[in-house]
Amino acid sequence: MLPITLSALTCPGGRRKVQATTLLNIPIICPQPRRRVSTRRPGGKPAHMHRVYKIFEVMPNGSPQRVTVVSGLEFAKVAIQDLAKHTSNECSVVDATTHQVIIQMNVARAKLRATRRIFQIAYDVDLGLRRAELLRSRGYGVISVMGNQAAKLLLSSIQHYGLFIVGHAAPEETRREIVDWLRAEYPKIKILALNPPNQQILRADYNVRQNGPENWLPIVTQVLANSLDSSASSNASTSGSG
Repeated sequence: MLPITLSALTCPGGRRKVQATTLLNIPIICPQPRRRVSTRRPGGKPAHMHRVYKIFEVMPNGSPQRVTVVSGLEFAKVAIQDLAKHTSNECSVVDATTHQVIIQMNVARAKLRATRRIFQIAYDVDLGLRRAELLRSRGYGVISVMGNQAAKLLLSSIQHYGLFIVGHAAPEETRREIVDWLRAEYPKIKILALNPPNQQILRADYNVRQNGPENWLPIVTQVLANSLDSSASSNASTSGSG
């Protein structure tokens, strides 16, 4: 049972709380959904703290089973970490509004090695969704989050990514701050910044004007192909040393 209490949280605008008991005995709070998550809500709390997330466990037959529903990204992270401690099955957190997978745990190493993975920090829900779906259609594994705080929270339990993508729909200072943080924390991982006109993020490895995907998809292909080659070479060297 998870040692957390969510009943202290309230929905924005004084809306009535809706609570229920889940399989893990976690109260559920259902706030009003919001499309833009790069801004803060009244009281100064980031919008991702109010979003609703579903926790899934993938059964041995491959079917996902919903375990619980929580409000707030921090609680979602705690819930999946607790679940992953009690099962060897793959676990995931899915945004209830966008249906995007934002956290995965207990993923088989062979599956991780075979998937070229991208972590996207977006600032506009619709643009982030379209970009993630395009990348998935090209065979990439994508974890997409909204805003810097959500990115830092999830990357504190990073597995492996071949590329970071930083969206354009935020002030330059906000985007520069996350690029500086990524560069300090993960210096070996390439950063692709998608920029508005007349703006670049100097510490990013690649700066591309946000326009059609034809401007940035070739960079993604090149970076992740090189990442996959490096990983394969490393695995071959390790096998040979044994």
